[in-house]
Formats: sequence, structure tokens, C-alpha cells
Amino acid sequence: MSDRITSEVVAKVARLSRLDLDDAELAAATAQLGDMLDHFADIDALDLSSVEPMTQPFALVNVMRDDVEQPTLDRDEVLLAAPDPVDGRFGVPPILGIEP
Repeated sequence: MSDRITSEVVAKVARLSRLDLDDAELAAATAQLGDMLDHFADIDALDLSSVEPMTQPFALVNVMRDDVEQPTLDRDEVLLAAPDPVDGRFGVPPILGIEP
């Protein structure tokens, strides 16, 4: 078990997160979090002074298509199929209890 985190700290965080952990779950979470912190310490110990900082591991490529105007459905035809068209729009029931 890691000396970087205690079960008391994990229990406090669990309580603040409104998680109800039994003793076995608390022990498992403490061990897992300790292993993670040990791994992070290993990463922190690496000499990265010669590594250039980057924001992405791979070059970004725009994969979006060109914005080309396409024919659309006729508004009046679509509204004919609507159960409750109101002033050229779809009518929907109020969600806040406020009547128009």
C-alpha cells in the first residue's frame, strides 16, 4: 500500500462525494489510488527537459466537409404533417406550466 494516501483521506473524500463505501471497498479504493499516485510519481521523476511541449500527439486535420447548400424540405409541407402548427412553427406543450 502506498504511503502517499491513507484510508482516512479516502474515507473523507468518499463521504464528501456522498459515497457509502464499506471496509473492503475503502481498502480497495485506497490501494488503487495509492498505486495511481505512485505511478504519477514515476512520471514526475522522468527527465523531460529535452522533450518539446505539445498540445496534441498527432497533427490535427480538419475532417469536416465543405458547407454546400442542399435542397431542403418545403416548410409548408412539413408543417402539414405536424400535429399542432402555430404561426409557421411546431407547437409544443409548455414545459414550465406557462400558457401562451
